[in-house]
Amino acid sequence: MTTTADRRIELPDAPAHLRARLDAGHAVAWSERIVIDTYAPAEPSTYPMYLDQRVYQGSSGRVYPLPFYERIASEPEPRAWEAIHLENRFIRLVILPELGGRIHIGHDKTTGYDFFYRNNVLKPALVGLAGPWISGGVEFNWPQHHRPATFIPVETLIEESADGSVVVWCSDLDPFARMQGTHGVRIHPETSVVQVDVRLHNRTADRQTFLWWANAAVRVHDDYQSFFPEDVRYVADRARRAITTFPAADRPYYGVDYASRAAEQPGSDRIDFYRNIPVPTSYMVVDTEDDFFGGYDHAASAGFVHWADHRIAPGKKQWTWGDAPFGHAWDSHLTDDDGPYVELMAGVYTDNQPDFSWLAPGETKYFSQYWYPIPGIGVVHQATPRAAVHVDRSGDVITADFAVTSPRSFAHVLVRGADGRVEHEETGHPVPGEVWRVTGTLPWSPGVVIELRGADGEVLVAWEAKSGDEAEPWTA
Repeated sequence: MTTTADRRIELPDAPAHLRARLDAGHAVAWSERIVIDTYAPAEPSTYPMYLDQRVYQGSSGRVYPLPFYERIASEPEPRAWEAIHLENRFIRLVILPELGGRIHIGHDKTTGYDFFYRNNVLKPALVGLAGPWISGGVEFNWPQHHRPATFIPVETLIEESADGSVVVWCSDLDPFARMQGTHGVRIHPETSVVQVDVRLHNRTADRQTFLWWANAAVRVHDDYQSFFPEDVRYVADRARRAITTFPAADRPYYGVDYASRAAEQPGSDRIDFYRNIPVPTSYMVVDTEDDFFGGYDHAASAGFVHWADHRIAPGKKQWTWGDAPFGHAWDSHLTDDDGPYVELMAGVYTDNQPDFSWLAPGETKYFSQYWYPIPGIGVVHQATPRAAVHVDRSGDVITADFAVTSPRSFAHVLVRGADGRVEHEETGHPVPGEVWRVTGTLPWSPGVVIELRGADGEVLVAWEAKSGDEAEPWTA
């Protein structure tokens, strides 16, 4: 009898020739197959499927020239999948080149926490454009959602950079317009940040449409909370067909009357908690000036942050099957023992779906996205690729919990009042995986600022108390 423990993916140690570099604090990468119990798709249809008039994920559902799969095996078999491993002192990643170059595992070595959803079986459901689609990790969706080539191999190259970082380049031609998409998953020495560098190239003579949404899955339960920036007070459905307040929904959304539910059970209108959403639901931020979002596991005291420049990458979204029998059935379709998940998606050039952007003939677009794990600081109120902070207040007592992404000797915290005067300062030596808590006393008002600076004076993260704009945004 196969148990859950038997099915947990076993990750190999770094090869001997890389072990000394890893132990010395370097970042390393290597290719080595891993065995995963897999529900294999049956042979595709022998007849071409065109489906030119089908709508899929708000865009074209045409399939040809992709093969179309209609059945998945009912029992798993162990399969050795090509895998590329990246590791440094703080994190461990696994990329699956045969499945669109997705990140399948993101593991925080300091806390023992999988900050991306680790699916220990590959169990496709027929929800992809051409059939099979799997849950877990990070899927890089382009030029439409979901990635048409999500079950197709990419070419890969491991590259060592002069700054000590290692990057795994994953590249392919999209199956329809034959545009080239390349994403490089990069880690640096002595930092817990996962950096993804993207190059999208239109190699055709025609203008082409595209979108890019990085689809990160996280394991959820009653105490998992998604977070958006503090200036996000409304979220929207696809195409802004409907909106509601966030984090507490104040009106019916996806047919659920959250205000009435909260009147009977206080707190059940909080749609930032998976436990309160009973039906399949999407929501995307509207109008934020900040660059981060993520999720926090209160039971594990751990989570993750995504960061990208909001002027280029404004999209921040959550999607869930819902915490109810229908959603649980879909969870079972996609995993055996790893439970429910939500998707926390990061979009580039748009804050909604299925909005598309353009690539001119011969044009290449470049951008980067960043993820990193956090220890037990709570939901994040401000973040950069260097640090994140959670701020609490009780009367005039302010508590700031910091998480850094690299060791910081002689880091300095400054707490400024609304008049700009320094009311409290403190020096410490934070490291990834540990919480640095700073407590100060001052009158609370808009304009209070809490800064974390490096020993050289660089601002690592700065949070400011602000008064909110309660104006309701537009809908379609």
